[in-house]
Amino acid sequence: MPGPPHSPRAFSEPRTSPAPFALDTRRTRSAPSTAGTPSTQRTPSTSTAGTPSTRHPSRTPLALVTLLLPLVLLTSAPRAFAGSGGWSVAPLGAGRAAFYAEGAPGTVLRDSVSVTNRSRTPVTVRLRGTGVPTVFARSGLRVPPRTRAEVPFTLTVPPGAAPGDRTGAIVVRDAHGRGATVRVWLRVSGPSLAALTVEHPAVHADRITYELVNRGTTVLVPKLAVRADGLFGRVLDRAPRTLPVRLAPGARRTLSEPWPGRPVLDRVRVRLTVTAAGGAHDTTGTTAAYVPWGAVTGGAAAVAAGGAAVLLRTRHRRRRPARPGPRPGAVEPTGAVS
Repeated sequence: MPGPPHSPRAFSEPRTSPAPFALDTRRTRSAPSTAGTPSTQRTPSTSTAGTPSTRHPSRTPLALVTLLLPLVLLTSAPRAFAGSGGWSVAPLGAGRAAFYAEGAPGTVLRDSVSVTNRSRTPVTVRLRGTGVPTVFARSGLRVPPRTRAEVPFTLTVPPGAAPGDRTGAIVVRDAHGRGATVRVWLRVSGPSLAALTVEHPAVHADRITYELVNRGTTVLVPKLAVRADGLFGRVLDRAPRTLPVRLAPGARRTLSEPWPGRPVLDRVRVRLTVTAAGGAHDTTGTTAAYVPWGAVTGGAAAVAAGGAAVLLRTRHRRRRPARPGPRPGAVEPTGAVS
C-alpha cells in the first residue's frame, strides 16, 4: 500500500513542545501477499477497479521510525541529490527540491528526508542539520541494497528569533566521507520592523569612523551620506551611497569613511546620515579642529628663540661697567701749555 502523502508545504503542522524523538512517525499496513509471504510497502498503484489505493497510517515504536522500502518496487522517487557512492538524499514527497518551513519563534516543525541506496551493497550514513536547529529520529542508519529509508526530523524556530528568512541544510555523509545536501529555507513569522542607528562618530587624521547598529527585525543594507561644514563654508559633501554590508537584526558594525582632503586650518562640524529600506533613518554628528601643528610649532620656536636673544642682549647691557667720570676738583687736560 502507498505511504502517507506529503504536500510541498509539509511544515503546515507546527508542534509546540515535542520531545526530540517523540515524532509523528507513520507506517503503512501491508496487504497480504498472494504467495503467502509478507508484502512490502509499495508506491501508489492502481487497483483492479481503476481507483488508486489508499494508505492507513498508524503509530510505530522508535525502532521502526525508519521505513525501508525495496527499491525494485519503486515506480517513482523523490527528486534526489546524489552522493558519489550509489546513494542519494531528497525531501520525502515528489516534486520538492528543498525543505520549506515557516513558523513563529519557538515553534517546532516536522518533515521527513529519504535516503535511497541504489547500489548492490549496504551503505551506512549519518545525518546532521546546519543553520537551523534540527533533530532527527535517527542520526545514523544502515540502508540495505536497493532500498529507501525515510527518516523523520524536526526543525525548531529559535525562540526570540527576529522575523525574516533563514537558511540551513540537511547534510548526509557515508562512511567514506561522500556526502549530499538538501537546502532548508526557514521563514520566521512576525511583525517586520526596520530600525537603524549610527553611533560613536570620530574624526581621525585621514578618516571618519562610526558604528552602525540594526535595532529592527529585518536584514538591512544601509546607505550613508556625509557632510562637513567649516568656519568658511562646506568642506565635504558626499551623496548617499550603498555600503557593502548586510546588517542582521541586532548586528553592530564599525566602519570608516576616508577623508584625504581634510582642511589644514579650520573647525568643522561633521554629520553622518544613514538610511535603509523600510523607513530606517538616523543622523549623528561630531566636531573636529584642524590646526597645522608643524607650522605652529616652528613659529613658536622662532618666536621663542627671538625672545631669548633679546633678553640676553638686555641682560648683557645691564651688566656692562660704566666709564669713570672726572674726579671733583680735577682739571681736565686740554692740551694747552702755560
